[in-house]
Order: sequence, then structure tokens, then C-alpha cells
Amino acid sequence: MKNERSKHLMSKVYLWTAKEQIDPYRLRGGVAVVMDVLLATTTMITIMERGVGRVFPARDLADALELKKRWLSPRLLTGGEEEGREVPGFDLGPFPEEYSEDVVAGRDVVFLTTNGTPALRRSEEADRVLLASLRNAPAVTEYLQRHAFSEVYLVCAGSKGRMSLEDALCAGVIAGGLEAAGWELDDGAIVVRDAARANRGRVVEALSRGRVGRWFTRVGREQTLAFAGAVGASDALVGLVEGRLRFIDD
Repeated sequence: MKNERSKHLMSKVYLWTAKEQIDPYRLRGGVAVVMDVLLATTTMITIMERGVGRVFPARDLADALELKKRWLSPRLLTGGEEEGREVPGFDLGPFPEEYSEDVVAGRDVVFLTTNGTPALRRSEEADRVLLASLRNAPAVTEYLQRHAFSEVYLVCAGSKGRMSLEDALCAGVIAGGLEAAGWELDDGAIVVRDAARANRGRVVEALSRGRVGRWFTRVGREQTLAFAGAVGASDALVGLVEGRLRFIDD
């Protein structure tokens, strides 16, 4: 126990508040935990849970079209959004409820979003890239606690270079759990830890106050907001490996 705790005491947690802060050089040798709670990582984790064949996150629209061309087959689906709008010619949008088991089981998906998928692809220099959402944040935390990673970067996708409330809450859940296991937090991680603690037990209400959450409420997507805010509802551990999503084996 003492040796395990000393390992964690040497482990550090850093927060990046938006994808524009990602420094590939710093990620080398570390673990990137990427979150875009509304909605990219929430939806991609859900797609994986519903029996998809393969998921390819795209850097941008040009990359998505190239991936579509490369993997073109009758079982390929395209999904996501660009600047909050449907992508012309894509099969599906960004919402998790669109990706039922009947729709995606055994299919491949090229997935594009404005912030989440670029954040994932920009993080590929890390030794390991994990997807986090509020739904699987406790599972991600437990996974990180079991391993003696020296540096973990909590990468919030954010929006237009700014932090998003929902990503901050997700990062805070993970940061708080790691701190309890003896990990050292940087100042940003301390701030989001405190935000998560302050909103414990009323996460969906907190999400509804953020910029994206307010939009969800205006357009009648309260159920999607509740789904995304269900802390601990998923045990899935999903990573980005060689350009595609895979379940992570412990």
C-alpha cells in the first residue's frame, strides 16, 4: 500500500481548458483524457456500447470525407456536426439517441464534431488517449488510479478556445477522484475539482446553466441533457488507438 501511494504521489494531473491548448510535445509519455460532454465523447462512448464495428473520429470535414472514401462500404455510416449544424450528406447527427443498437450494430462510423473529434486527434502523441464523459468519469478515474501513470492531462475540448461548463464538471469529477488517491493537481485541476464538488448531486441542473446546456433546453432536448449528465451510468473504457476507437483492456 505504501509503495502504491508513493507512486501516486509522484503522479501529476494537468488541466487544459480547450483543444487549442493541446501541446503534442508535452503529451509524449503521458495520458490524455479527452472530454467533450455535449456531445462528442458522450455520443462516441455510447456508439461503442451499442455494438458498432469501428468508429473513426475525424480531424475536420476534409478528413471525414477522406475516411469515408477510404472505408466506403454498404455498412459505413457518417455522423456528427460541424459548427453545431448537420453536415450535408451525412447519415446521422451528433446526438446519442440517434445511434441505437438497431442502427449501428456491426456498422462502421466516421464521426465528426467541431471540438471533440479534433481534440482527440490532436492528442494522439500521448502514450494513451482515453475518452471521458460524465457518464463514464468514475470508471475512467478508477482506471487511472489502478495504473502508475506519471502525467495525466485532462483535455477539455471547449469551444472557440474557451472552457465549457460541462467539460469542466467532467474534469472535476476525475480530478477529485485522483486527488483522493494521492495525485497532485495543478491549479486548473483544483478549480474544476471544486466546481464538481459544488454541483455534486445536481449535475444536470448545472449543465442546463451552461451555454450549450441552455441551447439544449431551448430546442427541447432536455432528455439528451439528462442522459449526458448521468454521472457513473457507464463503465465503458474507450480509447483512441491508431485513428480508431477501441475498448481499453485493463
